Amino acid sequence: QVQLVESGGGSVQAGGSLRLSCAASGYTYSIYCMGWFRQAPGKEREGVATSTGGGAITYYTDSVKDRFTISQDNAKNMLYLQMNSLKPEDTAMYYCAASRSGTCFRGEPSTYNYWGQGTQVTVSS
Repeated sequence: QVQLVESGGGSVQAGGSLRLSCAASGYTYSIYCMGWFRQAPGKEREGVATSTGGGAITYYTDSVKDRFTISQDNAKNMLYLQMNSLKPEDTAMYYCAASRSGTCFRGEPSTYNYWGQGTQVTVSS
């Protein structure tokens, strides 16, 4: 079992920045991918960014490319999401997730096994 705890959400004006953190514990050796997902009210959960191979390979959904950066500190079992140039459409609950699957790279939520409780990000215009 793997436990994930997110932190770092909050409210910010458009153009601002936030950094999300995710602490992983438990059987972390079984993890193949880690990722950040978000879900806005009335919308499906979507993959924002993923990190595979301990950070060697990353993937971003088109809407956040060049604005968000995913990174890992493997020694501390931490996952981060640096979010810059935030837009109101980035407003959502953000979740950290971990996968044992070899097909997790593109951030399909169904391929992830473990989820954090989420942290709210609100961007005002």
